[in-house]
Amino acid sequence: MTTDTSNAVRLSQFFLPTLKETPQEAQVVSHRYMLRAGMVRQASAGIYSWLPLGFRVLKKIEQIVREEQNLAGAHEVLMPTIQSADLWRQSKRYEDYGKEMLRIKDRHDRDMLYGPTNEELITEIFAASVRSYRDLPLNLYHIQWKFRDEVRPRFGVMRGREFYMKDAYSFDLDAEAGRIAYNKMFVAYLRTYARMGLKAIPMRAETGPIGGDMSHEFIIMAETGESEVFCHQELLDYDILGEEINFSSAEQIQGFVDRWTGQYAATDEMHDSARFEAEVPEDKRVSARGIEVGHIFFFGDKYSIPFGAVVTNSEGKEVPVQMGSYGVGVSRLVGGVIEACHDDDGIVWPESVAPFKVGLINLRVGDDACDSACEDIFAKLNAAGIEVLYDDRDERAGVKFSEMDLIGLPWQLIVGPRGVKAGVVELKNRASGEREELSLDAALNRIAG
Repeated sequence: MTTDTSNAVRLSQFFLPTLKETPQEAQVVSHRYMLRAGMVRQASAGIYSWLPLGFRVLKKIEQIVREEQNLAGAHEVLMPTIQSADLWRQSKRYEDYGKEMLRIKDRHDRDMLYGPTNEELITEIFAASVRSYRDLPLNLYHIQWKFRDEVRPRFGVMRGREFYMKDAYSFDLDAEAGRIAYNKMFVAYLRTYARMGLKAIPMRAETGPIGGDMSHEFIIMAETGESEVFCHQELLDYDILGEEINFSSAEQIQGFVDRWTGQYAATDEMHDSARFEAEVPEDKRVSARGIEVGHIFFFGDKYSIPFGAVVTNSEGKEVPVQMGSYGVGVSRLVGGVIEACHDDDGIVWPESVAPFKVGLINLRVGDDACDSACEDIFAKLNAAGIEVLYDDRDERAGVKFSEMDLIGLPWQLIVGPRGVKAGVVELKNRASGEREELSLDAALNRIAG
């Protein structure tokens, strides 16, 4: 018998507190299903504990974000969650954030805060460490918990007070180089969402209190989305993963950006109906609901000047660096994926972010033939490196089926006495709902392929 690993888990030994009924406070699809599937538990308003199933998804999404940041040339750091208020007074944002900022005092009566974002701190680190243009360009990112005291934290992880966030910060010698950095992040974001099975559309956005003159937010289509969006159909047809990307080629990267920004795309806040109708043929007009899952900004020297983030250029002159900021809501994306990928029975995870790839269902626990077949399958899936959740509980078949549909694993491998006797298993694809009987080898090949 194989030993259980994080990739091969028995449900009888797994903490999965599913709920039959939807909690009254859950207003949106992702919140309902995350609570019912035992992914999270509310600790207080807008603050959640992440339980094993939800944590697995969170880490899957985090890793995709990390890989694409690294590919684009960014370097990971880890920042403190508690910051000095002095830094924020220096940028004059301490008052701008108002009551959303959680302000605290330490035992020495010094003003501190729980970081909602990190432009100030990262700029101070840069200013103390980098002096020459030869050290540029530079892009630093972190993935960690942040806090904004929302007045009405609703919709589960979609609008919580504590959230898991990736933020990157670029530093460049001049505006031209800064925009190259911005474009790299633009393309990295498109790749990030596509790898999660999502179609994200970049849309020009207001910069708000963060400042700057160039900004895009990335919107995924979802019927339950918080915003109305308008765009050209071709944007939904582009396949960013089908093209080779060379992040060292500014020209190629600019070409991708131009393609994606050359077609009309706007949220209801920025929508121009006359322009939409003039620029987009009627049969290519898309009007839908969408969810914002990422935001990028280029704000030039807004922070570098007050923090003295300057470098010496090739002529020996000190100049303020040009900066950009690039955010992805990692925890928010868990909810965003569910909003975009679900049905009436539960979640429908894309394989790349699913907590497990396969749910193995034993329909007759205690039957020697069924138990033996399931142990064999469990061992083979584990040996093949395929993540499997084995439902080895002594429960009714209906309970097992409904819970597997609820948690949304891409594949269900169903083993029962009749099938074992005939030498077949039943394979169900969660997304399509298709079920078929196959030999075990054929089923494993289908799952692996």
